[in-house]
Amino acid sequence: MRDAQPKLEAVRAMGEAGAEAPKVVGLPTGVEGFDELVFVAEVTSQGVRRRPLGGLPAYGVYNLTGVPDTGKSLFVEQFALRQAADGRPVAFVTVESPAPFLAAALKARAQAMGIDYRQAEQGILLIDAASHPELREELPTLLATLAYAIREYRIQATVVDSVTGLYEAREIQAHEVRTLFNFLKRWRQTGLLVSQKRSGHEELSAEAAGGYAVAHIVDGTIVFSKKLIQSSYDERLYRRPIGEVVRLLRINGCRLAGHDPNTHLLEITEAGLVRVGKSLSELRG
Repeated sequence: MRDAQPKLEAVRAMGEAGAEAPKVVGLPTGVEGFDELVFVAEVTSQGVRRRPLGGLPAYGVYNLTGVPDTGKSLFVEQFALRQAADGRPVAFVTVESPAPFLAAALKARAQAMGIDYRQAEQGILLIDAASHPELREELPTLLATLAYAIREYRIQATVVDSVTGLYEAREIQAHEVRTLFNFLKRWRQTGLLVSQKRSGHEELSAEAAGGYAVAHIVDGTIVFSKKLIQSSYDERLYRRPIGEVVRLLRINGCRLAGHDPNTHLLEITEAGLVRVGKSLSELRG
């Protein structure tokens, strides 16, 4: 075994590395009630104060985890449409639903959001990994395709729904998320990665298929869950009758900005949009 050699290019002065850091700005998500939950702390003559960021910090890569039917896909669809409407092209890697079906869903979502779908059509590039198994099963092929899309279409944000589909039935290989994370960082992308929880996972934890490693890799995790109202205690806490389902959302850490750590109600409207409501502490009050 040869002697290990130092990786000299990995050693950098902090000032040199810091000069390359992007400014922290918020990207509106298109989800009512969410953007107010993220902020930056600024030191003023009057002390530390919060300044709302107005969305997710740009250039971060975020994990959206939860069991099925909790609003994850709706959230990323609204995010993609908002970016396109604001002039930021998006690559949407669809792993679960073939591209024509996703396009139909995005059209309905755009109408509900009051976004001109013709504008959205020009700003969202669909990468159909659902119909092309080599994109799901060969990560280098997916990354080469994404690199082409980013170069040719000036992509600024990337959505993957779902990243779990890239390592189904072989969760020991969930370290592939690290490769995807590094790729998105290198290409200066804001990334939203949808991941699934297994039935045995704690509902409001950051765990996803592949374990807690996924949450440790990314810049932040948004947890989605749902609760069946089954008791009078649940009725009092959630202010919903027995038999109803309540959906919940919680930001479980964000490296790039401050955030509200409380659990909030998440509603799916009749128009098919998700919106964030009051925190559980506000309900108790």
